[in-house]
Amino acid sequence: MKLRTFLGLTAAAAALALPALAPAQTYKSEYRMSLVLPPSLPWGKGGELWANKVRERTQGRINIKLYPGVSLIQGDQTREFSALRQGVIDMAVGSTINWSPQVRQLNLFSLPFLMPDYAAVDALTQGEVGQRIFKVLDQAGVVPLAWGENGYREITNSKRAIRSPQDLKGLKIRVVGSPLFSDLFTTLGANPTQMSWADAQPALASGAVDGQENPLYLFTGLKMHTVGQKYITMWGYMADPLVFVVNKDIWNSWTPADREIVRQAAIDAGKEEIAIARKGLIEAGQPMLKDISTLGVTITHLSAPERETFIKASRPVYDKWKNQIGADLVNLAEKSIAARKK
Repeated sequence: MKLRTFLGLTAAAAALALPALAPAQTYKSEYRMSLVLPPSLPWGKGGELWANKVRERTQGRINIKLYPGVSLIQGDQTREFSALRQGVIDMAVGSTINWSPQVRQLNLFSLPFLMPDYAAVDALTQGEVGQRIFKVLDQAGVVPLAWGENGYREITNSKRAIRSPQDLKGLKIRVVGSPLFSDLFTTLGANPTQMSWADAQPALASGAVDGQENPLYLFTGLKMHTVGQKYITMWGYMADPLVFVVNKDIWNSWTPADREIVRQAAIDAGKEEIAIARKGLIEAGQPMLKDISTLGVTITHLSAPERETFIKASRPVYDKWKNQIGADLVNLAEKSIAARKK
């Protein structure tokens, strides 16, 4: 009888110990991280840094494979957030622009001329606005961990220098699949065409579209001067923060200790990625612009009055989308930027 009691207690103790082992038993051999761009460019480099740090700090318990070109969803950038929430994608470093059709508050960062400088971007992502956005993303079904950056988006084209909204009239401009972008470029007089980047490059090369808007590092990284982009206007009308996120089921399958490792790795990778994305743009002499000018590309810098013309022309779009995003959030963003340290 004593032997049976002992064996019973041993079995019970073993059963109680099993839940502690469960997380380790549910780990995948490989986790899928979605990226739009490869590690040769800052966006993709952020994902690579994150994956490497996680692998090293977990001693290989969490291994991550990169899928650039949003290849897990056949290159459709606007489907990435839904696929992440559904578990088709395990992790991602994603664009606030690409996810904005599913999460309306992310359109905040696309409001034209909201963020005049990098200090303004930091005031939002690193402050109360960033915290609110993370709560929204969590409620939308993913676990946000850190911020990255795709950079300020400048406009290029094959036809002429752009110094005023009048210069945009009639130009066919490739834009991402966001209604706000279509609204903005239509208001400014251009003909916006929504398409993925995979479709945009041949369209630019053939002349089916005249121009596009993207961060400068993509101009050099993707050699846009070879697809007819001979004019760049530095108008800095909006910046595109990136977000490091994990699918909720995947997150919950890890031990608390490993979750903290993944979170800190994302924060560290995000800081490094932001520095890489800004390199050459905020340094004295701006070497990236010098490199581009040697390619026979005309670079236009707007004067303060010229930029103000674009701000005024885009104000109806700003006001329309302020209500759709949420006036309280936009007001908080405006106050945070006004109080920023320059």
